[in-house]
Amino acid sequence: MHITRGFTGRPRGTGPALPPGQYDARNNWPVLSAEVTPELSPAEWTFRVDGLVEEPRTWDWEEAHRLPASGYEGDIHCVTGWSKFGVRFSGVSLDAFLDVVRPHGSATHAVAYAHTGYTTNLPLADLTGGRAWIAWEYDGRPLAPEHGGPARLVVPHLYFWKSAKWIAGLRILDHDEPGFWESNGYHARGNPWEEQRYSGD
Repeated sequence: MHITRGFTGRPRGTGPALPPGQYDARNNWPVLSAEVTPELSPAEWTFRVDGLVEEPRTWDWEEAHRLPASGYEGDIHCVTGWSKFGVRFSGVSLDAFLDVVRPHGSATHAVAYAHTGYTTNLPLADLTGGRAWIAWEYDGRPLAPEHGGPARLVVPHLYFWKSAKWIAGLRILDHDEPGFWESNGYHARGNPWEEQRYSGD
């Protein structure tokens, strides 16, 4: 399995690097959701990529698991202020799914949507090049439902509201289209190192 290490690195001798306004959550992983945790089994889970692509495609649990395994080891940051260091997610790189559907040359953005109806928007550049995953394991165990299991999107270089829980699909677009939190005052991109928490930051 291919593992991608964290993108930002850590200063030598100073411990983990914290983005501005963040604190170290240490062993705690707060549960924050815009919706009630669904009862969704792996057998019921599907993931679809459509929109501006050559071949729209839906994968079920077994089909997704047949793609090359990949994972992320590093840090995650929540817009509410906590950061968690040394997390380990396993699943499949989003690149593997996009290689199958082949986005059009005009594609610039995506809307990620959950089985619950939650949505969030992302530039396509933030989802490609080994920067995003569909993950179903955390720290070697199946991802807990309250943290997005059976599978969630993981985009660790952005605030974690962009990493949609209970991921159901991506709609590929040639324009930006705000998701749930972005339509309610949050930043369109959400880079923690630039403190892009709210619209206008």
